[in-house]
Amino acid sequence: MSETILIIEDEAEIAELVRDYLEAEGFTVALAADGKQGLEQFRQAEPSLVILDLMLPEIDGMEVCRSIRSTSTVPVLMMTAKRSETDKIIGLGIGADDYITKPFSPGELTARVKAHLRRSRYFSEQKEQGVLKYGDLILDEKQMTAKLSGRDLLLSAKEFQILFVLARRPGQVYSKEQLFNEVWGYEHLGDFNSLNVYIRKLREKLEADPSKPVWIQTVWGVGYKFVGEATS
Repeated sequence: MSETILIIEDEAEIAELVRDYLEAEGFTVALAADGKQGLEQFRQAEPSLVILDLMLPEIDGMEVCRSIRSTSTVPVLMMTAKRSETDKIIGLGIGADDYITKPFSPGELTARVKAHLRRSRYFSEQKEQGVLKYGDLILDEKQMTAKLSGRDLLLSAKEFQILFVLARRPGQVYSKEQLFNEVWGYEHLGDFNSLNVYIRKLREKLEADPSKPVWIQTVWGVGYKFVGEATS
């Protein structure tokens, strides 16, 4: 059975173009022309990934994303004509997994969809999933949950994936390119500003003082590393 992609986009030409590209790749595609219809389709179609326009009638894309994130960790790829850095930060901050601006290459969009689905399958279906413990920090890969001193950290799917990748090899420095390859599944399409947003959000949830991080440290000019001593 093919995976279903939900496209929530009010511009019919764009929605149909993306649909045609994805169907040519073997995906089943559902379309919605506004935010209200999009949420209805999301509940009915149970898609594997959502392509979501930011500017929508009825309910805007930000609210649609928030609603989806309240019940699901399905990958969400935001698609918009807006180029503002603020819009990008807000979109990623409320749980979007990626961000592409119009005009875009349908081939690039399709590549991103495939990459997100690969990573989503990896994190949800990996056979040998485990639990990492570093003192009071517990990461459960199977449940995709993180606890610190008994408190749920309430991480988004991408936040958890980034943290888990870093924590699997404490002390190893990951370049931004490596992190993109591990979590998003591609390198050359990476938007490092997006990664910076996720790291900042992670530190806000994980660190006692995000301005002086202990768990996720920056190695200037290179990337990031996780610092912690594993406990049984």
